[in-house]
Amino acid sequence: MNTGVKITVFAAALAATFGTAYGVGVGVGPVGAPAKPAHGAHAAQASAGSGGSAGSEGHGGHDGAAAQGPAAGGLQVSEGGYTLSLETPAIAAGQGELRFSVTDAQGRKVTDYKTEHGKELHFIVASRDLTVYRHLHPVRAQDGTWSAPVDLPAAGAYKAFADFAPAAPGAKNVTLGADLSVPGAYAPAPMPPAVNTAEVDGYQVALGGTLDPGKPGELKLTVSKGGKPVTDLEPYLGAYGHLVALRDGDLAYLHVHPNEGGPGPDVSFTATAPSAGTYRLFLDFQHEGKVRTAAFTVGAGGGAKSAAAAPAAPAAPEEQGDHSH
Repeated sequence: MNTGVKITVFAAALAATFGTAYGVGVGVGPVGAPAKPAHGAHAAQASAGSGGSAGSEGHGGHDGAAAQGPAAGGLQVSEGGYTLSLETPAIAAGQGELRFSVTDAQGRKVTDYKTEHGKELHFIVASRDLTVYRHLHPVRAQDGTWSAPVDLPAAGAYKAFADFAPAAPGAKNVTLGADLSVPGAYAPAPMPPAVNTAEVDGYQVALGGTLDPGKPGELKLTVSKGGKPVTDLEPYLGAYGHLVALRDGDLAYLHVHPNEGGPGPDVSFTATAPSAGTYRLFLDFQHEGKVRTAAFTVGAGGGAKSAAAAPAAPAAPEEQGDHSH
């Protein structure tokens, strides 16, 4: 595990891929199957032609005039010659199965990946209002088709992320994003308030530090239970904590891994926000054989409230992530 890991994410633009999703994400009404996103050369051209997002969704997005960090990932369905193809772009609320594949520039399903943090591919599903988060562990069939059980609680607009590194020579880590819908009547929930402590399954997780646009900062999360520090966290995906950050509005994706440290109670991360704005942090940690997820709303830069000085509040049940294998 590298010390002081700094997240690096990828260039992206939003308008071509998520113009239709914007209308769904902020409205009140029925949700159907999502429009087909831009693929291949169109998505690649959008990426090359923009240094940031061209619009915002959900709760108003990030401040495009603020200081900029590394480009954000997960904003496109195609990048670097790879495409995320959802075979189930719409799924009913409740228990279901997601099926998808990653294809290369020739349209072939990818079957050879590098193993990173114990998995060939990390798959995340989040609602566009950032109140539902699922970290899934899909299984790959021999032909390159992935499948994973999932429980999405209600109708709405969602987004699926595939974070992986192809085994092809010279291939780099890629994070792709695709729209997913759960049909039915839908009203986006308000952004959860910025607080510095989350309650999950009897555990308390305290957040310290800052998420800064354009420069690395340390985020420290401290796990306790019943007022006592938890000092025997168990490894999960090769580390004592696993952190995903999603930017409010366009759901730009940051996947951060921890700095070196012991099994609690502190787990620290070094991260750089791609821009000022509001982010949701989702911390997965394992204790007594079970993975739990603590969620926080944090601000990066001006115009967004930070959790550093906010009072504590319990997390909503929907934020307890699904860690299906």
